[in-house]
Amino acid sequence: MAASQLVNALQRRYDTFFATRPAMPFAVATVGTPAHTFGNGTPLFTITVRDPRGAKALAALDQLGVAVAYLQGWLDVDGDLAAALKMRAFFRDFHPAAFVGRFLPALWRGRKEDDRRTISHHYDEDSDFFLTFLDTRHRCYTEGVFARDDEPLEDAMTRKMDLALEAIGVGPGDRVLEVGGGWGAFAEHAARRGVRVTTTTLSVESERFLTDLFRREELPVRVVRQHIFAYRPDERYDAIVNMGVTEHLPDYRTTLRKYAELLRPGGRVYLDALAMRRKHIASTFMKRYIYPGASAPLLLHQYLRQVARSPFELLSVEDDRHNYYLTCREWARRLDERRDEIVRRWGEPLYRRFRLFLWGSAAGFDTGLVQAYRWVLRLP
Repeated sequence: MAASQLVNALQRRYDTFFATRPAMPFAVATVGTPAHTFGNGTPLFTITVRDPRGAKALAALDQLGVAVAYLQGWLDVDGDLAAALKMRAFFRDFHPAAFVGRFLPALWRGRKEDDRRTISHHYDEDSDFFLTFLDTRHRCYTEGVFARDDEPLEDAMTRKMDLALEAIGVGPGDRVLEVGGGWGAFAEHAARRGVRVTTTTLSVESERFLTDLFRREELPVRVVRQHIFAYRPDERYDAIVNMGVTEHLPDYRTTLRKYAELLRPGGRVYLDALAMRRKHIASTFMKRYIYPGASAPLLLHQYLRQVARSPFELLSVEDDRHNYYLTCREWARRLDERRDEIVRRWGEPLYRRFRLFLWGSAAGFDTGLVQAYRWVLRLP
């Protein structure tokens, strides 16, 4: 594709897209030709075309095509990647076949098996990879709670762990069920304070990491690799903690029933999750390359409707959107700082996939496209 054809296609879209929006200057360059700037002022970022397939993806104005071109190295983005991802709507994302295909595997595999496979798709990467960008103190893969924007991520995560423990009101000897163990952030924090934790996971890699961690640290934590809907303990728990797993349990009615079955009367549930205003509007790229399957952001209004129909009382709801923005921004920065190591150990495609995911998430929280909440329930 000739550079002039690409420029003309982008210019037409630029004029239309920014006719009713504040303009955002950016540049596009092809190897061996000068960069062309769209809009007035210094470009916030430059898209460099390194392969004819990258030019074709840009000219098609298809969001998934552009993302795949970046993953393949046919396109590069220099400058403010978060700014580039804030204008993702510049590229259309209309893929009806892919949308329908999100739900078919669960129909023929069953919900529990599909959940296991989709969780494994994301979480069964080498744990060392995730540890390159997570906080070094807790290894927590959900948002921290910041006292100020420049606070270290480690301190924000410690505050989050303390707030969760305070919210469920447990102490030494109490039994807590954690839904989704991740890399042991909450379970380790609670166990060091004498709380007896059972943590569930669907990921083989997470189970291995957690089992080794708690055996090495001699902490009273039991690791169970089982879907929460199939889990049937011998006795009820004093509290339940769910950090960032509600998105993978979009059947709110069934989930709340299960919590009521697992919890003793008077027990509390702490939860946090990212949210959107509509349930199935995650990008095609996100559903194909990051979280496939039927997982979906929290819809707070639908969730609270089911709480009202359940035996649970809602004790509190807090807005965590800015906290999640700060968290994702820091994760993305740490990922970029470790680029050379990540590419050497796990390859360029994984680095690029998570770079789009983390900077894109930061942009989504910053613009309000994505929300986040933490809340507490009590079983009377």
